[in-house]
Amino acid sequence: MSKQTQLSEAVKGRFAPSPSGRMHLGNIYTALLSWLSAKSKGGTWLLRIEDLDPQRSKKEFAELIEDDLHWLGLIPDEGGLSGTVSAGPYSQSLRGEIYNSYYRQLLASGLCYGCRCRRADIMATQAPHQSDGRIVYAGTCRPQETPPFATEIPDGLATRLYAKSEDIFFNDGICGPQCVNPAEFCGDFIIRRADGAWAYQLAVVVDDALMGVTEVVRGDDLLLSTAQQIYLQHLLGFPTPEYYHLPLVRNSAGIRLSKRDSAMSMEYLREHHTPEEVIGMAAARAGLVADGRALSAGDLLAEMENKSASKLVLNV
Repeated sequence: MSKQTQLSEAVKGRFAPSPSGRMHLGNIYTALLSWLSAKSKGGTWLLRIEDLDPQRSKKEFAELIEDDLHWLGLIPDEGGLSGTVSAGPYSQSLRGEIYNSYYRQLLASGLCYGCRCRRADIMATQAPHQSDGRIVYAGTCRPQETPPFATEIPDGLATRLYAKSEDIFFNDGICGPQCVNPAEFCGDFIIRRADGAWAYQLAVVVDDALMGVTEVVRGDDLLLSTAQQIYLQHLLGFPTPEYYHLPLVRNSAGIRLSKRDSAMSMEYLREHHTPEEVIGMAAARAGLVADGRALSAGDLLAEMENKSASKLVLNV
């Protein structure tokens, strides 16, 4: 194994937001629990900017993400726009050559083919949330023969990865044992768009492996897509991190928070609350402190370490 792909034995968590708007309380909730989980185990925490989609991603939002995290006391050990550690760059838009090398490896496997279908092509750079109404790909463009397929994809076509019909098992740290068959859950999935943009699934798998991520704490709307990532990890020879999928923060109507919920946005929260109050709100959503209690991220970490020695137990 090359030096680039060797992973540290120490715990490393990550927060990987998309800079398509200002963060809201739901994002802070995920960031806080990811940070707490890694730090309570004596590990490190990195910030990765997932700006694959050039139409939705804005540098000013990436800058605001870093500024908001620092304001809250959630300071990454590495990563972000200015990250200088050797696993960088930490903006996905700057990692195209890295993705291409693993893309060529997948092409050489004979499991890829060109696709003319467009909607999934457009959506491929985005995290596939279960609430997006996604459907199973019917194999419209799949060659009639069985793999191996051709090892080159013509220009102007998206690249799909053949999903073998096999059960993938993993034990989620919050949701428990899972069994998902990618062929039944999503079908063959895109790893590169027709316009050359890299798909979320390929980028996140390569990044987590090369950046040494050992645990992933994120929303449970991404729970079942974990099987696609594990499938890719197996094909590329990468280890599988531990996964913790959190219940989503919802508004008063029971709808998942989004960047349209202005009253929960960081712009509003910073104007009307202290960092300690915002940390308290996020911690209360996780059941870690009483509602309305304000405290710093460092104080919350100290309390969690006292409660559970070397391992944080997420009370969600």
